[in-house]
Parts: sequence; structure tokens; C-alpha cells
Amino acid sequence: MSPSRVYEHPATEEIAIPRVLFALSEPLRLSMVRMLAERGEVDSIELGPDLPRSTLTHHTGLLRESGVVFVRAEGRKCMIKLRREDLDARFPGLIDTVLSGYEDSAPAKEDA
Repeated sequence: MSPSRVYEHPATEEIAIPRVLFALSEPLRLSMVRMLAERGEVDSIELGPDLPRSTLTHHTGLLRESGVVFVRAEGRKCMIKLRREDLDARFPGLIDTVLSGYEDSAPAKEDA
């Protein structure tokens, strides 16, 4: 039996605004964060089912290393959730502001 994967995460007080903003600056990662904000914890594969595994790993790793998400192993799954409480403690209102700006800039859906 192989040992469980362990992921390193920055402590709340170590989360730095430049790294968070960089992580949120990429549309794909921002989309992932929006999904996590809406759905809570999900299997990381749900964040990019059509992406190559290496691309998904890169983006989720960057989100984890910046302190935006928390990742844990559950069997063969890689569960991921937004660190909203930690981010709100460090940067009050940041996630809500970024996500509301993201929703405001999304193209309007037209009726068919």
C-alpha cells in the first residue's frame, strides 16, 4: 500500500497578495475558483475534465501554492476547496470582489 499524498499549503499569515493576484489573473484558474466558490469541495478533475492531467496539475498546484485553495488526497481522488475563510481573514472582500468582477465581465447570454 502506497503512502497517502500530502500537500503543502502556506499558513494563513504567509498568504501574500502578489501571489494570490497572480493566481487569479489567469482566466482558467479564475474559472476554477468561481466553480469552487459555487460548489464547495470538488474532485480536482471536475475543474477541468477536458484538460490534460499535466495542465490541470499545474493550475491547481499554483492555486494551492499561492494559498487560494486547500488540496487533500482522498484515495485516488484529489479533493480541492477554496480557502475562503483564510483569504477573507488576510484580504477582506477580495474573493467576493474578484468573483463579482469576473461575473460582470462575462459575456451576456443571448436568448436563442
